[in-house]
Amino acid sequence: MTSRTAEPRPGAAKAAIDHAAAEPDDAWLPQLRGRFIVFDGPDGSGKSTQLTRFHERCLAARLPVCLVREPGGTAIGERIRDILLDASAGAMSPRCEMLLYMASRAQLVAERIRPALARGEFVLADRFVSSTLAYQGAAGGVPEGVIRAVAEAACEDVRPDLTVIFDVDEPTAASRVGAREGAERDRIESRDRAYRTRVRDGYLDQARREPDRVAIIDAAPGEDDVARALLAELRRRFA
Repeated sequence: MTSRTAEPRPGAAKAAIDHAAAEPDDAWLPQLRGRFIVFDGPDGSGKSTQLTRFHERCLAARLPVCLVREPGGTAIGERIRDILLDASAGAMSPRCEMLLYMASRAQLVAERIRPALARGEFVLADRFVSSTLAYQGAAGGVPEGVIRAVAEAACEDVRPDLTVIFDVDEPTAASRVGAREGAERDRIESRDRAYRTRVRDGYLDQARREPDRVAIIDAAPGEDDVARALLAELRRRFA
C-alpha cells in the first residue's frame, strides 16, 4: 500500500488561500477542528489526489490542518517506509509487514497526530489502520484480531472519527497504477490481481460492518465528480 501525497504542491497553500472567497459553501469546515479523518483505498483509487485537493480546500478556509501519510510522516517512519516499499528487498511475511506498518504508525501517533489533536487541529491522514486490515489482513491472511490488538498497542485511544474509502474496481485501479509516468511500481503495487481483489474486498467489508465510522466514495468517475461526492458526504456527517 502506497501513499504518494505527503505535502501540498509548491505554492498550493498560497493559491488556495487567495481563492478562499470562491468557496462560499465551506463555512462548515471549522467543524473539523479536533477531528481525525483518514482517506484510504486501493492503490490506483485516486485517494491521494482527493487528499491533496481537500487539504488545499481546508487551507483556503484557514482551517489548521495536520497532514500526514503512511507509512512515514516522521523521520523514523520514513526509514521504515523505505524498507516496506523497496521492490528489491525480496519476500517479507505479512506479519512482518504488519508490524513494520504499526511501528511507523506508533511513531506517527506519538509525534504528530496526538499533539495536533491536542492543539485542536484537524488531522488528515493518507492511510491508517484500515489499510493494514485490508492489505495484511484480508489480502495477506493476518487474523483481524491480531491486527486490532497490535493497533491498540500502537495507537492507544487514537481512532479516526471517519475513514473514507475511495472504491474502484480492480482493472481500473491497475490501469491507473500502470499509467503513472516515471514511477516504478513498489513492492506492494507489484502484487497480482488476486491480491488486489482481496484488498478491495477487505475495504468494502470494513464499510459494511462499520457504516458509522467508514464511508465509501465511488472513485470510478472523473476527479471533479469524486471530489463533489466526497464533499457531500463530509458535509452530511460533520456540518
